[in-house]
Amino acid sequence: MNAPSPVKLTLVTASVILCWAYSPIGVHMALHSYSPGQLALGRFLIASVLMAGVALMAKIERPRLRDLPWLLVLGFFGIFLHHLTINFGQQFVTAAASSVLAQSVPLFTVLVAFFGLKERVTGWRWGCVLLGLSGVLVVIWGEHGLGKIDPRGLMILVAALSWSLYFTLQKHYSRRYNPLTTVCYTVWSGTLLLCVYLPGLPAVVAQSSTQANWAVLLLGVFPSAMAYLAWAYVLRHVEVSRASVALYLVPPVAMVMAATLLGEQVSMRVVLGGLIVLASVGAISLEGRWRRKPSRVHGEHPQAVTVGVLGDKGVAEVRLDR
Repeated sequence: MNAPSPVKLTLVTASVILCWAYSPIGVHMALHSYSPGQLALGRFLIASVLMAGVALMAKIERPRLRDLPWLLVLGFFGIFLHHLTINFGQQFVTAAASSVLAQSVPLFTVLVAFFGLKERVTGWRWGCVLLGLSGVLVVIWGEHGLGKIDPRGLMILVAALSWSLYFTLQKHYSRRYNPLTTVCYTVWSGTLLLCVYLPGLPAVVAQSSTQANWAVLLLGVFPSAMAYLAWAYVLRHVEVSRASVALYLVPPVAMVMAATLLGEQVSMRVVLGGLIVLASVGAISLEGRWRRKPSRVHGEHPQAVTVGVLGDKGVAEVRLDR
């Protein structure tokens, strides 16, 4: 396979950033007419159809029967719970703040690894987690002030926790299925679970404004489907650690979009909190690079491999022990 030109890779990466930056803006627009559950279902019904077309062309492998329950669990955390909570929480915070809070996923991944998997966590990572959580507090302070925050807006942090649980579970299936196969089954299983919100959805679509329906359509086509495929293309040609740096641009671009399309006033405290969160996330990935050893020394097999787990809120680098 011929390597694509740097210009092509840059354009594809830029399209991914724009798609995922649009996500909180589209959610904000759609929530004027849709409930959080109906929005999640409408978005992923569209994404599921697109993924089905891609799956037919790519001829992805069928899931093993024994894996079906766990694929449903992946869909629960990666699609069902994550998008329900982020849609619910965004009713009470701005799109700009939502884009920042959603970037706290790697911080929760460290906590899940320590408390859930009993993995050893270095002092460096604990420092990054504390720094990141302080950034979250600054974002909350910048939104409403610490004394006036609506606790329901903190559901976005539950969404980030849900993604971290999804990342942890996906570590196991990254060995059995390729990324496209895993993403397809995750989207389909999550959409199946969201069908509890199907009653009444056609009526809501018919009664909603044109702007809200277009927002759902764009969310289903771009952040939920096309961006996944474009990012998979980038990761085929660029190391995860290098490519993921570009995704730190998602929150700033989302802030510009929110100001332009929604007229949101983004306070400097929210910007400062966003910088703190992104710095802590970046510092976590830097530790992995400092500690990384050559994959083969005197014929030895590598002890671990780093894989990228992606979503419309960014990328997490996960080390898989062999």
